[in-house]
Amino acid sequence: MAGTPMAARPVAALAALALGFNAFTWGVSWWPFRQLEAQGLHALWSTVLIYGLAALLITVLRPAAWRELLRTPTLWVLVLASGTTNVCFNWGVTMGDVVRVVLLFYLMPLWAVGLARLLLNERLTPLAGVRVGLALAGAAIVLWPEGGGLPLPQGLAEWLAILGGFSFALNNVMLRHQAHRSDAARALAMFSGGTVVAGALVVTLALQGQAPWPPAPAWGWGLGALGLALWFLLGNLALQYGASRLPANATAVIMVSEVLFAAVSAVLLGAGTLSAPLLLGGGLIVAASLLAARH
Repeated sequence: MAGTPMAARPVAALAALALGFNAFTWGVSWWPFRQLEAQGLHALWSTVLIYGLAALLITVLRPAAWRELLRTPTLWVLVLASGTTNVCFNWGVTMGDVVRVVLLFYLMPLWAVGLARLLLNERLTPLAGVRVGLALAGAAIVLWPEGGGLPLPQGLAEWLAILGGFSFALNNVMLRHQAHRSDAARALAMFSGGTVVAGALVVTLALQGQAPWPPAPAWGWGLGALGLALWFLLGNLALQYGASRLPANATAVIMVSEVLFAAVSAVLLGAGTLSAPLLLGGGLIVAASLLAARH
């Protein structure tokens, strides 16, 4: 934290720690979502229930947050960004290879370069160009098919990962853009977004017969969803605390530790595989994120 005033360093350190906790939360969240799905609760229904419970808790504790949210159109962008992020990530890690999905999701710093310039007026540098090049090269290696062809996402899970990474970059930039708003209003925007976007999508899919309706109420998945709601509430409050107090690119660097948490947990529990191209491409993506530390 060279150049950071002494009085500001404890705040920056706490913000970095909060982001690390959120990265751990997201990195291992694939496992409880898969456990809930094994009990008949689709990942999108889990998202609706978990984020709905968290939004309800905020409503009870901070009812004034709704007035601030409804009167602030720019917070609606956060609603959409957070909702899209959670739909894409939670659904993607339950159906695809966790390591590949998380790596593609972490093209997020690539999108953050342009979004931070557009919305926060952060200066673009030659180093940012190198970072973009590394991220694109890493993505191409990860996506390159074994039999040849174009390096495009294979299957819905990988498309969701890329879209989720873009929306997560927008989410983090908007947290900084709206840092002057209350923590309760920003948290409510994030959790209500997860509820509304996931709910609209899963109801549409269920009506078309492409997703199951929720199973009958049961203690197993009910208590699991409640526990996840509390955990995600803490994790997302940590995210908005940290992201609103650190530059967008610094947020991207710290949050990339999610890749480590996800990869280790997925390989140990049999939900992901490692290969030489995946390690090489993933290393380039991670390197691109870490270069932002010099920005």
